[in-house]
Amino acid sequence: MSLAKAVISGTVYRAPEKRFTSNNVPISAFAMNISDNEETLVRVIAKGNLAQTVEETVQKGDRVVVEGRLQNNTVKNEDGSEKRIVEIDAYALEKLAGSSSSAPSAKNSPDTLVQFGQTDFSDDLIGEDEIPF
Repeated sequence: MSLAKAVISGTVYRAPEKRFTSNNVPISAFAMNISDNEETLVRVIAKGNLAQTVEETVQKGDRVVVEGRLQNNTVKNEDGSEKRIVEIDAYALEKLAGSSSSAPSAKNSPDTLVQFGQTDFSDDLIGEDEIPF
C-alpha cells in the first residue's frame, strides 16, 4: 500500500543486494538508518537503472538522501510471526560526497551531492509480487 512521497536521509546500514525479477529487471535493496541516536531502519528498494547504479556506488557506511514512495510491507519472521516494515520505493538517490570510509575526508568543507536518478524505467514492467525481497 502506498502512503506518500518521501525524502529521507541517513547512513547505509546494510550493503545493497542485487537481484532480478522474472522479467530480468534488476532490483537492489539495502537498509538505511535514519536516526543518529538509535537504530531506526528503513528498507530502500531501487529498480532498473537506479538499481545498477546503487549496486556499483553505494556501500555500507555511506550517507545518502533517498526520494521515493513510502510504503508498508509485511514480512514473516523465522518463527512464523509477521512483522510490518517501512520501505521506500526509490526513484532518486543522492550520495553525500566524502561519506565512504575509502574516500578522503574533507574537514571544514560543505558536503557536495552526487545525484543518481532513475531513467527509462516504467512501473508497468514489474508487479509487486515479482519483487524478490
